[in-house]
Amino acid sequence: MAGEESKEHIKKNVFKRLSHIENIKLLILEWVLLAVALIMLAITQAFWFGDSYAENVYTDGGTYTEATIGDINSMNPLFASTSSEKVLSKLLFATIATDDYSGHLGAGLAESIRVNESGKIWTVKLRKNLKWSDGESITNDDVIFTTNLLKSPAVNTVYDANLSGVKVYTNDNGEIIFELANAYADFISALNFPVVPKHILGEVDPKVLVEHEFSNNPVTSGPFTLNAVQQNTTEGESVVYLTSNPEFYKGKTLLNSFAIHTYQDKESVVAAINAGAVTATAELSDAYASNIDTNRFYQRNSGLNSGAFIFFNTSNAFVKDASFRRAIRQGIDITKVRAAANDNLPLDYPLVASQITLSRYPELGTRDFEAAKAKIAEIANGEKIHLNVATVNSGNLPAVADALARELGELGIDAIVTSYEENQDFISNVISRRNYDILIYEIELGADPDLLPYYHSSQISKSGLNLSNYRNSLADDLLLAARDTLDKELRVKKYESFLDYWVSDVPAIGLFRSNLTYFYNRNVRTYSDNLKLVTALDRFVDVNEWAVNRTTKNETP
Repeated sequence: MAGEESKEHIKKNVFKRLSHIENIKLLILEWVLLAVALIMLAITQAFWFGDSYAENVYTDGGTYTEATIGDINSMNPLFASTSSEKVLSKLLFATIATDDYSGHLGAGLAESIRVNESGKIWTVKLRKNLKWSDGESITNDDVIFTTNLLKSPAVNTVYDANLSGVKVYTNDNGEIIFELANAYADFISALNFPVVPKHILGEVDPKVLVEHEFSNNPVTSGPFTLNAVQQNTTEGESVVYLTSNPEFYKGKTLLNSFAIHTYQDKESVVAAINAGAVTATAELSDAYASNIDTNRFYQRNSGLNSGAFIFFNTSNAFVKDASFRRAIRQGIDITKVRAAANDNLPLDYPLVASQITLSRYPELGTRDFEAAKAKIAEIANGEKIHLNVATVNSGNLPAVADALARELGELGIDAIVTSYEENQDFISNVISRRNYDILIYEIELGADPDLLPYYHSSQISKSGLNLSNYRNSLADDLLLAARDTLDKELRVKKYESFLDYWVSDVPAIGLFRSNLTYFYNRNVRTYSDNLKLVTALDRFVDVNEWAVNRTTKNETP
């Protein structure tokens, strides 16, 4: 009975009402469309809000590979001369002082660096619990050992110039004391040298240091340690594999590993970049931008506190005559010479604004080709002038040297250009021996001004950096006074007076301020945009944060 009533109820309230649908079909369609719209809106909202709660972030792991130019003959950082060796030195070894994000020197392995009022006593306190990659402690003894090693005549390195006459020892508080013979306001820059382990090299004769096994398998203190070296079948190419160093004082890097792939020329680097064989390179100038696959690689240009100069060897015939050097400066079209370096910023003086602000600069004079040519002819006195112009196969320097040679030719000077590979042989046979009449070369100007290494007569030596063999006793006094004083205003006055002599004597002619052109894969994180570089190697200041792996991180709404 109940079943019959149910059937009747359904028949009455459902089937008999179906005939009414025709009357309300438009209303039903509207409700269906509204329901579909709500569902689509919900799905779209889910995607929108899902993106707002998710973030693409870099994570740990992976390998970053840089293409460099030049052989790796030694991994001992004290002997790094090629570009490849210098990059390895920065990745494998820490320094007492190091450049920071602001482009100024601060503490590296050191916890603190202090100077007394005299400017002669510098006190360094090392960080606690510093370790070599083999687990041994980095101690004061390592720093003292390295300092004395750098001062040894048997070890010819670029670090010894500012350590001459410096006594180093540990005081009663366990701090390292650097006692200088004379005040040196910027001595912290001299502390930017890599420390090597005494427990490995302490008993090695400095004369055979470069031949020690350490040069092939170093114990390190930097962000990475050596893993393996692969020699490629292609002549001159090799790959050095580095592994993150858990003992590094800044902590373990996000990258698991870093690889240095060496090449012999820029064309090989371009091919490697476009083939995806490497992640990045700092070896190519802006002129190569059109050859790089911009769909996969970004280009970043960063100004450096380095500069390229025309250095005159003032010890050689003709060049030793200051009036001859002034005539060259007066006669060459410096804009044409600089044009060979593409878009680099002109540099007229051996100082940059980021180092020091001067109130005046001496006039360089205007170009007068005819007067200059007549003066050179007068000095030559009928003799043909031949000058050897040396440079290195780096960046735009060979092109700049060729441009200078053409300008000298217009003045009646026969200039022969030789481009060298920048390696230990070049340092020993060309730089140390001053085996040139003119040198086109790039030097590091530093975070703070100190021109003594480049223009003081005490640096006219095999290991010195006075590339012009420049001698002027009054200029010497000014450079010493500028270096000695902690008074910034007095330093400004001393450098202003020194520039008067520099312009008058012409030991060098400024060319351009150097630029780092860095090509890197679009999918990686490299050095920060906020990092101010003093040298190209300062890009590694924040290498702990470099990354190649990405992941999606969800956040709580």
